Amino acid sequence: MSSRFYDAVVLGRSLGSLTVATLLARRDFRVLLVGQGQRPTTYRFDRRVLARRAFTLLFGSSPVWRRILHELAQSPQFRRRAVPQDPMFTVLAGRQRLELPPDVELFAREIEREFPEVRQVVDELYTTIAGVNAAADTAFERDGVWPPGKLWERFETGQAASLLPFGNGERAGELFTKFPSGHLYRDIAGVPALFAGHLAGSAEQLPALAFSRLHGAWARGIAALAGGEQEFEAFLTERLVAHGGVCSLERRAERLVVRHGSAVGVVLDGDDEMTGTTAVITDQWGEALAELSNGEGVTRAAERDWPRLAPESGRFVTSALVQRKLLPENLPPESFVLPPGAPRDPRKPVVHLQWFDGKALAEGAPVPDGEALLVAETLLPARGPLTLLEARAAVVDTLRTALPFFDEHLVLLDSVHDGLPLLDASNGGRREIDRIHLEGAAASAEPMQRQWTVDPPGYRHLAGEPLRGPIPGTFLVGSSVLPALGQEGELLAAVSVARLVTRRDRTRQRMRQKLWSKIETT
Repeated sequence: MSSRFYDAVVLGRSLGSLTVATLLARRDFRVLLVGQGQRPTTYRFDRRVLARRAFTLLFGSSPVWRRILHELAQSPQFRRRAVPQDPMFTVLAGRQRLELPPDVELFAREIEREFPEVRQVVDELYTTIAGVNAAADTAFERDGVWPPGKLWERFETGQAASLLPFGNGERAGELFTKFPSGHLYRDIAGVPALFAGHLAGSAEQLPALAFSRLHGAWARGIAALAGGEQEFEAFLTERLVAHGGVCSLERRAERLVVRHGSAVGVVLDGDDEMTGTTAVITDQWGEALAELSNGEGVTRAAERDWPRLAPESGRFVTSALVQRKLLPENLPPESFVLPPGAPRDPRKPVVHLQWFDGKALAEGAPVPDGEALLVAETLLPARGPLTLLEARAAVVDTLRTALPFFDEHLVLLDSVHDGLPLLDASNGGRREIDRIHLEGAAASAEPMQRQWTVDPPGYRHLAGEPLRGPIPGTFLVGSSVLPALGQEGELLAAVSVARLVTRRDRTRQRMRQKLWSKIETT
């Protein structure tokens, strides 16, 4: 019997893990949040801050997030922190530049200026997307378990899901049939959706519902936090601790303890004794959870029916510190850079580009004035034309098409995913810095965030793995659960698991009350 016990042990520091841990703590559960070896978003060299991943707050307009903020009583506080972005993003494609502003009339002028030949078709596309998102908002406002597992959950969630359009697995490509073949606007609409989701493949292969939801996450208005992902993580962990939860982001569970066919605890790094729990929740995929228990406790049903997921691509991130004067004055914080040429060279990747003031992420540390941090993200297929060691140079080549004086203004260049040395150009020359000299980064290559293929597609063609893990007493809230919905899918999974755990506890309370009544009347 363990002397340490929590109602729930949550593994990971992603959106889903942070959310479910905070919700359960708010509901008076004893919660332990363990970072599970996942590193923070930033690392350093010579006091300068670099980023290992991109983060865009795409879920701000989601009714799921509004419900979460309402339960945490943090709606006004979050509104004060989040700054609306205008324009939401810019697409840079050779000599063409298209901004997506919040104002509908301004956007119409942008389309009329750059693509007058498809103005009417673009209007029809966004009318369809708006209708889909209105229906999805109504569905996701309702309580439910996404994706549902048991019979009652299927009935309950099915009532909300009946409001959703595209119930027959229609693909996003069907929304582009009126656009000329090879037209640039196909990419302009599709690329943001592809970067927003967790499904691998092309944008036109996405489910039509998922495409509408993902593109709508950008087009309905996005907001940003000054401190990026670090500030968002701090926002939720502060709430977790305030409600009595324990946050140990630097620790990890080395083993999942299974007894009588169910998970009963975890063994944390450096501990000899088990930390007991009735629920283990993780943002990893089911296979990683089974590995944590050495295969023990995996049910026969899971072995037989578990969906087949494969990490077919990853988010390769290149971090570049540059002199601020490199960037055009009107360049928004979010951009997509499309290499010129048609058909597009597969060795020249599309890049999602973010930029931050050099001091915004430094948390008060002294850094030189006039520097900006560029975070350039591309989707790297596992079996594509670029290898991991070629990806950094390919991303830089794409950046040069939008920022022609990139090399002259470069200060630092690095990626945590290829294991190559950091390039230091801060003193005019160029020298390679071994990774052991970087603060907060691994000495070798770090894994990329995954994008998945799912066989067969799950609930409403949105789902991958079920919420309940392959071992009884375990739950999943990561990107593999509702990969087609991106960040909103992680929030839906977190809210659903919080509901399952809460409902299970209520059942136990009723059983105890009946037992006490029998004892008292005997």
